[in-house]
Amino acid sequence: MLPESSIPIIDVSSLFLSEAADRVRTDAAILHAAAAPGFFLAGNLPSTVPIDRESRHELLRLFDLPTHEIRPLWRKKFDDSHPNVYRGWFPLQTGHLTSKEGIDLGPDVAYGASLARGDDPLQEPTPLPREQALPGWREAAARYYRGMIETSLALMHSIARSLHLTENFFDDAFDHGLSTLRLIRYPPRIDLQQAAEADPSVWLVHEGKRRYVTGTPHVDSGFLTLLAQHGVGGLQARGRHGEWMDVPSLEGTLAVNFGKVLERWSAGRIKATEHRVIGSGETRMSIPFFYEARADAEIAPLPIDPADAFEPFLYGDYLWAATTRFVEFAGLEGLRRPRRA
Repeated sequence: MLPESSIPIIDVSSLFLSEAADRVRTDAAILHAAAAPGFFLAGNLPSTVPIDRESRHELLRLFDLPTHEIRPLWRKKFDDSHPNVYRGWFPLQTGHLTSKEGIDLGPDVAYGASLARGDDPLQEPTPLPREQALPGWREAAARYYRGMIETSLALMHSIARSLHLTENFFDDAFDHGLSTLRLIRYPPRIDLQQAAEADPSVWLVHEGKRRYVTGTPHVDSGFLTLLAQHGVGGLQARGRHGEWMDVPSLEGTLAVNFGKVLERWSAGRIKATEHRVIGSGETRMSIPFFYEARADAEIAPLPIDPADAFEPFLYGDYLWAATTRFVEFAGLEGLRRPRRA
């Protein structure tokens, strides 16, 4: 029995069964949450989805590596001698609303180097820590990535059914997609004076206590985000009336939210919800997974909508333009040309 929450908590176990009597009810609950508030907690996931504390801890061991092991993973923005632009490590940057460090891992982590390409930064190979430095870490990352793909596919099938499309309607767009597994650490902020001078909204009051922003309010750019929280809370979603709601860090669940592309693709039936992270002086770690389509996947109006609802676009072109608006990618806009004029 899952506890009640201001953010819906949905038992998604039926989505992983080929025949389940209550799958229609689960589909309806997900679509309702997708319309408002745009967030829910997915519970009762299968054992093939390794979100338990031990599995998370195995991935987050990466942050224990010494600087000389992390530095070779830095992205080109932070070390111009490195070739990797989109994948790899982003170090802590001070003076912004967002204050975090971490790494972005691509599908080659789970499915091999054949998915990487040298002519598109979105499909570049992922720089990884040495196996000798973190024995077993690469296999743990691959296992986690595959579990997130399995979960994302089940959720997209649910959404397709709810929109009265064939269950596998979205599958082709995501075959060999660009999905990103990100590991994040939000350390206690030591740059608050500098950040407040740049943007006073870094400070806020939550439940009568003064808190600070450590993850700037934003809407995810893609389709689905699956977030494993690691004990320390701080994630908040903005409600339809402007209020901020805490997204609980509940063991055994994934926080699920939806992005701008899915909102557009579904003609607004599914909402992309603004969210942020606030800090309290504790180190927060989290593991988001961004479910992304192929770079060359064309996003066009659904067959249930008018053909001129929006101009079709290539997902890779859109993703690059959206990604380079974030602080850890800003300044890289010219490193990838649109594939469609």
